Amino acid sequence: MGKNGKVHSISVSPQRGQLKKEVPEALFIAGKGIENDGHAGDWGRQVTCLSYESLDKVNKAKGLNMGPGDFAENVLIEGLDLSSLSPGSRIRLGEDAVIEVTQVGKEDHPSIVSRTFGVSLLPSEGLFCVVVSGGKVKKGDKAQIEVQI
Repeated sequence: MGKNGKVHSISVSPQRGQLKKEVPEALFIAGKGIENDGHAGDWGRQVTCLSYESLDKVNKAKGLNMGPGDFAENVLIEGLDLSSLSPGSRIRLGEDAVIEVTQVGKEDHPSIVSRTFGVSLLPSEGLFCVVVSGGKVKKGDKAQIEVQI
């Protein structure tokens, strides 16, 4: 894994506290988040990213078949070492969208994900981000680390 990867999937939900549904593309809006996603707003957790490799590892280890949005993530990114990123790091998605990491992990509480599947990755591996530059992002678009902190 390096500094170049791809967008494995994009998922949204209309409200917080729900599993997300995969969409083929989404509009990332600077300072707000992803259009039609319940986490959009003026705060530090507009977009949530997870490593596709982490999802795959959990599926194999626990005998699950979890897919895009099942961990309540917005973007599954394949081929990037997300564990090497800290707040202030930036990732370019597609041609125009840039997100900046504001937080790694979060408080662990019984969520829709852990109640439904018995496992959760966001508390330990989730990257919470704000949208610095907006644009359309599609499944399969390039994902690349622009600033690594």
